[in-house]
Amino acid sequence: MEHLKIRGGARGLQGKITVPGDKSISHRAIILGALADGVTEISGYLRSEDCQRTLEAVRALGIDVEGGDPLRIHGKGLHGLREAGDILDCGNSGTTIRLLAGVLAGQPFLSILTGDASLRRRPMDRVVIPLKQMGAEMWGRAWDTLPPLVVRGGRLRGLRYHSPVASAQVKSAILLAGLFAEGRTTVIEPARSRDHTERLLKACGQVLETDGREVTLVPAGALRTNRISVSGDFSSAAFFLVAGLILPDSDLTIEGVGVNPTRTGLLDVLQAMGGVVEVQQEEESGGEPRARLRVRTSCLKGVSIGGDLIPRLIDEIPALAVAAACAEGKTIIQDAAELRVKESDRIRAIATALNQMGVRTEELEDGLIIHGCGSLRGASYESRGDHRMAMAFTVAGLRADNETTVLDTACIQTSFPGFVQTLQDLFPGSVEQKV
Repeated sequence: MEHLKIRGGARGLQGKITVPGDKSISHRAIILGALADGVTEISGYLRSEDCQRTLEAVRALGIDVEGGDPLRIHGKGLHGLREAGDILDCGNSGTTIRLLAGVLAGQPFLSILTGDASLRRRPMDRVVIPLKQMGAEMWGRAWDTLPPLVVRGGRLRGLRYHSPVASAQVKSAILLAGLFAEGRTTVIEPARSRDHTERLLKACGQVLETDGREVTLVPAGALRTNRISVSGDFSSAAFFLVAGLILPDSDLTIEGVGVNPTRTGLLDVLQAMGGVVEVQQEEESGGEPRARLRVRTSCLKGVSIGGDLIPRLIDEIPALAVAAACAEGKTIIQDAAELRVKESDRIRAIATALNQMGVRTEELEDGLIIHGCGSLRGASYESRGDHRMAMAFTVAGLRADNETTVLDTACIQTSFPGFVQTLQDLFPGSVEQKV
């Protein structure tokens, strides 16, 4: 089992770094490229295990893909996919299985989608229910709530769907199915989730109408091809933003980070906590804003967060929890029950890890209360295959007063293959990878 040993007491996080391409955009660009007519070029896409699962799936569905940077997807149009000869293995990627379910709901053949042990525990009824209402036939384990999923696609009809959760994956699955449906397809969310799918669909020539928490797709025929430049992943940058705030004598710049406002709730929270994070040289590329982020050591204070802010930072809460542990006062996180059904139960995992590191943390049904203490003690932490937890508590280990071990770190390849090397370059001798 791969693991990391981290020597505590790190300081002086200095210099300039880049982070890999945005995982969410990379998945969506590959899928929409497969459905477009002609060649789509994707530069800066994320070469991670999750995105590789999406690439392998579209290949199995008859799409030619040329590797390299840019990646070249030879799309065959909305109706050019072919039935795969085997089960489509989505690995650990919830994005792959849910978004492909939406696409395959509109295809006139049978598909079977599965994944690893973690993915097979994640809820799928949130996409199965609306896709069935659109006319697809779908089955899964546990009364159609868990993978593997069997999808027999066909003619779909548009619908107006009130989603019980604010989830970009759910919204995207429905909108992608809407490409094959008769009539308009509308999704209404309890809070606005990230909008990468909508931006890419517009770039491909589709008509979308947005009104607050409601988005409607009006199918406009064939998808046109694009040259897509993928920004740096804000979720990957989050770990270095937190490290720059909590490690003494730090002044770090992260280049080319995506700053889509539906993704940057963490930035708002860190600044509200007193964190010095500057957004510099903002520009737009392919409909997505990107910027340089400069972060410096700061004295943080606890905050209370919840409501509509949570969908804008749900993936960054493990990193935020580390910042809260090093802040003065209490941080309360609520309305985040979605953390219970991520790669792990992140509410329980965060509480367990912080308590082990000497930070009093209370577990709520839908969140956490973290009593910041400013100091962390080294501990041994088991990631249980959750990449964001592994990276968050590697950063926590840098701030701790002695050695920390993070077990089961191969999962980091899921989203940030260069994470360990970047830390080793910034802190020679402080982070050691073991097998």
